[in-house]
Amino acid sequence: MIVQPVALDGDRIRLEPLSLAHLDALSEAGAHDDLWRLTRTRAETREGMAEYIESALREQRQGTALPFVTIDKPSGRVAGSTRFGNIDAANRRAEIGWTWITPALQRTYVNSEAKYFMLRHAFEVWDCVRVELKTDVLNTQSRAAILRIGATEEGILRKHMLAQEGRFRDSVYYSILDTEWPAVRDLLRSFLTPT
Repeated sequence: MIVQPVALDGDRIRLEPLSLAHLDALSEAGAHDDLWRLTRTRAETREGMAEYIESALREQRQGTALPFVTIDKPSGRVAGSTRFGNIDAANRRAEIGWTWITPALQRTYVNSEAKYFMLRHAFEVWDCVRVELKTDVLNTQSRAAILRIGATEEGILRKHMLAQEGRFRDSVYYSILDTEWPAVRDLLRSFLTPT
């Protein structure tokens, strides 16, 4: 499991390695309070986004994360960001998360295509046996999106982590196993076919 920056290129999106060069475009795409309402960090300002990028790159240097900027190819604009995190090469597992998409491109092909290419990389390049996803129990939109791509809900970790403004969040965990990947792959491919 070699964890190094890589571009994942699809028909309508491109996931390219995150860098500080993306700061201005990410700041513009992320300048929406609602994106950060149920997250552990706030990055709706340029300063907040700089901290967000620095944190992701620090985890990348530690070998536990692989962050991406999400590019919408039809418009050529930055749509958001996502990453592999909590990478555990010894146990052949990784988490996909830290995903946010600018409101204009939510509920479009962007998330489905990004998840398809990330899951394909995890299972077919890294040979993962497990990919995890998690979200705040209050984030019904994320919960629905995770179930939609074929993940299995495993349970809720109560008071799992400190969220914004001192609230302890309950986290819902999901997973996709290597044995489930072929069916999930077919489901995601069906989403990528233009109607």
